[in-house]
Amino acid sequence: MSLWTAIEAAQATGGEARGDWTVAGVSIDTRTLVLGDLFVALSAARDGHDFVAQALEKGAGAALVSRIPEGLSEDAPLLIVPDVLRGLEDLGRAARDRMAGKVVAVTGSVGKTSTKEMLRVVIAGQARVHAAEASYNNHWGVPLTLARMPRDTEVAVIEIGMNHPGEIAPLARLARPDVAMITTVGTAHLEAFDDIAGIAREKASVFTGLMPDGWAVYNGDLETSPILAEAAERYAAHTLSFGEAPGNHHRLTKIDIIDDITVAEALIWRAKALFKVSAAGRHYALNALGVVAVIRALGLDRAVACADLAQWAPPAGRGLRERLMLDPADETLSFELIDDAFNANPVSMAASLEVIAAARPRDNLGRHAHGRRVAVLGEMLELGPDELQMHASLADLPSVANLDVVHCVGERMQVLYEALPPEKRGRFEKQASVLAAQAARIADAGDVVLVKGSKGSRVSEVVDALRKLGHPAPEN
Repeated sequence: MSLWTAIEAAQATGGEARGDWTVAGVSIDTRTLVLGDLFVALSAARDGHDFVAQALEKGAGAALVSRIPEGLSEDAPLLIVPDVLRGLEDLGRAARDRMAGKVVAVTGSVGKTSTKEMLRVVIAGQARVHAAEASYNNHWGVPLTLARMPRDTEVAVIEIGMNHPGEIAPLARLARPDVAMITTVGTAHLEAFDDIAGIAREKASVFTGLMPDGWAVYNGDLETSPILAEAAERYAAHTLSFGEAPGNHHRLTKIDIIDDITVAEALIWRAKALFKVSAAGRHYALNALGVVAVIRALGLDRAVACADLAQWAPPAGRGLRERLMLDPADETLSFELIDDAFNANPVSMAASLEVIAAARPRDNLGRHAHGRRVAVLGEMLELGPDELQMHASLADLPSVANLDVVHCVGERMQVLYEALPPEKRGRFEKQASVLAAQAARIADAGDVVLVKGSKGSRVSEVVDALRKLGHPAPEN
């Protein structure tokens, strides 16, 4: 099925189409371009026009440009617009206009991507679903996701993020969701806002883009939930809150974390529900309940969705758990790695520490008589003037009492290192690469090792080094 013809794309953008072409996809990167894609020559770190010839050589069906790059043949298939990003937005807007299905927008300080992926999994069992790739949630990621939307999509799931005030509302108005969900409000990107109330108002602006009969779904357990509720009442025809507190429309009543599985019981209005997710953590159960609320708003089957939630598991860098064998001949000589190295703020850090605190190491296997809970924590970025206090306060979390060793990475993490009880201090390093070189000393057979930090802390280097210590254990 074609995605865009030359005529359709020209009408959508007001641009000039050269050639009579048809494309089946949309790409912004020649490295991942697929035969028949429309290559969009965005200008970011590098000017995409420099790669148009390469894209066409690799089989791009056409290229979206604002000027004709040198060296192209006269019959090169092009769509010429005044501004490439604006042209991409126009394609996204046109894709939304022609869509007969429904759109879900997901935002929040923590859990956007995992919730979007949960929605992808559970909706796929009931409808043709299209969802954003990776974390494509910014000023180019949202229009790109829309522009890629197949014609026969029944439900699209759009992730919307932000770094600064005023970013969410324009993207929400572009997506025009039928359902908008806010996972939570935390201190991520606090340096760009006066306070957490400002972050809540920015997140709540996702509701300004709702369709006339739209649904607002939001976390009702937060200090800032009244701000979300006020915006929901103002812009949405219907509202649904979810959480653990009484008064939420969808309420968790019990959570059990068993190894790498979370089993939850909930009241959905007055009906009891039971579901599980293949990841350990209270926050996963809470986001899954929000997913069930979205399913309700979409008019799909919640019982089927609760069953299908078990099919979702977190990807690498976002809480993925794996067992690594230190001896390929002896499966028992292994350790468990929790890879959560993609993002971090105080809310997600507390959630991850709760997960490892509940983990069960195995004794009498390695150099240490008792299996250990080991945390490698990278610094949290973009937290504003109180960032050092936020790092130090992690030492006061109840879950830290259950940890055996805490290694700290990055200058901001030094205050946490100094706040920890001396017996729990591992190593403090300013650079993740230094700690990664000591991977063999970090993990031992029987241990459970969590690696958590902002992407900029580069603690993923520690994850890579730990993976190289062993071999993936066979699946049972």
